[in-house]
Amino acid sequence: MTGSSVSAPHVVVVDDEPDARAMVGDYLRLHGFDVALCDGGRSLRAHLEGRAPDLIVLDLNMPEEDGLSIVRDLKSRSRIPIIMLTATASPIDRVVGLELGADDYLPKPCELRELVARVRSVLRRAITTPAPAPAKAAEAEAPARRVRFGTKWLELDAVRLRDDQGVEQALTRSEFDLLKAFADHPKRALSRERLLDLADARDPDAFDRAIDVRINRIRKKVEPDPANPRFIRTVRGLGYVFRPEGD
Repeated sequence: MTGSSVSAPHVVVVDDEPDARAMVGDYLRLHGFDVALCDGGRSLRAHLEGRAPDLIVLDLNMPEEDGLSIVRDLKSRSRIPIIMLTATASPIDRVVGLELGADDYLPKPCELRELVARVRSVLRRAITTPAPAPAKAAEAEAPARRVRFGTKWLELDAVRLRDDQGVEQALTRSEFDLLKAFADHPKRALSRERLLDLADARDPDAFDRAIDVRINRIRKKVEPDPANPRFIRTVRGLGYVFRPEGD
């Protein structure tokens, strides 16, 4: 398969509404993207068998299979970036989608120029964030740069989270970005807006509350007692602070 680095980025638009699907597809093609159109989860999976896209634009509200179940399935076995679209603009859908690992969100009908900007932003992040390297026994003797987070080690070069026995903990790109932001600024109170900036997130107004969701998810992975966090602490009225010693 021809690498996306030498050809137009391949974007799959998944929407059960033909007019909406065609409109988004045509606009993305107009801006230089290689676009495929799918009417639901079944046709998307058939497409994936022949070619892996660089990004998926996914409508969440489809009768055949809801978008959240598609996000859950794809993120459990791949790192393909996903931008969610939904006509309901439901905060619940948005938060659940982010928890499942989706990379961005837009309500429908969306401003197509903004969608193109979001697609380009997510693709840039996907290119600059390396995929986790496969685990090797020899790495235990020469670990990459790493920072202790409670019960786990964040390996910065390998982009992964491990426990003391070397067992890797599943980590989404957004979770890694937040942990790295904390690792780069220990013992400093960081506002939600600052965390969004450090993690290179998009649209702070829309995603400010989603930081809380991601922090809670991270705490479950690194804190001995997530209900009483010691390492990633809440700073009332501001945001969060990383305490390496758990004090």
